[in-house]
Amino acid sequence: MMRRTAVVIGAGLIGTTTAWFLAQRDFDVTVVERRAGPGLETSFANGGLLTPSQADPWNAPGILARAIRWLGRENSPLLLRPQAVPGMLGWGWRFLRASRPRPHLQATRAILQLALYSLRTQDTLDEQLALDYHHLHHGTLKIFRDRRALAETRELIEQLRPLGLEARVLDPKAAAKLEPLLADTADELFGAVHYPKDGSGDAYQFTAAMQQHAAKAGVQFRFNTDISGFQADNKSVSTLRSSQGDIHADAYIVAAGSYSPKLTRSLQLPLPVYPAKGYSLTFRTSPARQLQVPVVDFEQKIVITPLGDRVRIAGTAEFNGYDTEVNLKRSTATLQQALRLLPKLAEDAAGEGKVTHWTGLRPMTCDGPPILGATPYTNLYLNTGHGPLGWTLCAGSAQMVADIVAGRQPAVNPEDYSFRRFSR
Repeated sequence: MMRRTAVVIGAGLIGTTTAWFLAQRDFDVTVVERRAGPGLETSFANGGLLTPSQADPWNAPGILARAIRWLGRENSPLLLRPQAVPGMLGWGWRFLRASRPRPHLQATRAILQLALYSLRTQDTLDEQLALDYHHLHHGTLKIFRDRRALAETRELIEQLRPLGLEARVLDPKAAAKLEPLLADTADELFGAVHYPKDGSGDAYQFTAAMQQHAAKAGVQFRFNTDISGFQADNKSVSTLRSSQGDIHADAYIVAAGSYSPKLTRSLQLPLPVYPAKGYSLTFRTSPARQLQVPVVDFEQKIVITPLGDRVRIAGTAEFNGYDTEVNLKRSTATLQQALRLLPKLAEDAAGEGKVTHWTGLRPMTCDGPPILGATPYTNLYLNTGHGPLGWTLCAGSAQMVADIVAGRQPAVNPEDYSFRRFSR
């Protein structure tokens, strides 16, 4: 009996891990990637956090008022560029509709369920493959300067505890004891929450390691290969058009992040996924100034993550189409916010060339959860739209989609992540 064939489009975190799981299910797999290697786009320098605790989508109730308040502020956590507005009107309307309390809570529950499953899956991968990517299991520490914000977070925690979310509320003194680098600014805090099940690690190193394991398992990688579209009839895809010639397979999996809607456009398959530009900065730290636990600044919407002898600062959301140019004013503002919170890091960040600036595009669905699994085409599948949680949701999403392609029942009910939800 001939083995079934599958083509995965995209060699980032999601695509590479999906390819590995498909190979474990006896598929002959080819991964097509436009860049020269794995993980060179959004997976390259993300925030480094594995955070079921951050399951609540960005379109929380009240997001419209906050977005209006932030208009024109270059240092705001969320920035909408005027030139991006015409291209995101439909997506934006659905984004706001999904910010109502009930759908927002439903989306949060769905993301949390997938995130917890994903971290269990990733722990299994770590053990099975002996992966090394500076994986820490110290949780995350979310800090608050505002009484109301902490109260709302505590309320959400209680709603999510039955689903497996663990959290403990700390006063500023206890927060500084958990992360000593906070000692200088603890008196500015109102409180904090420690999420012990969260983790952290270098997403790029994970992707590179998974690519090597996938290749050893027989997965073929075609780098420097552009995709121009699909050929299909009304029911199924027959051909993937690429710069290296036509590619034929039994199954096609789109895992191209923010670029997924561009790929499915030729199939008249509109994906409600929009790119949200994020910034990160990375620099080396001395042994005396290394973080013990990743820190999440709730008000500023930035994260500060230890990655071995480096620290990664990431944050902001900028809606500006597919622009990936580094805006140094915005990037530097993110760095300054982090250094105000953890001033001891300033010495390591000082000096020309010490800090590496980077941007990436988070593929945001209009309602929060990713889009996983089947499409109206019988042999076309999706694994995209993970927003700011691609790293967190990677392993679980990859295994779920591989199960669906292989005709197996996934461990998590796929309905909340189905493409069909947008037509209900």
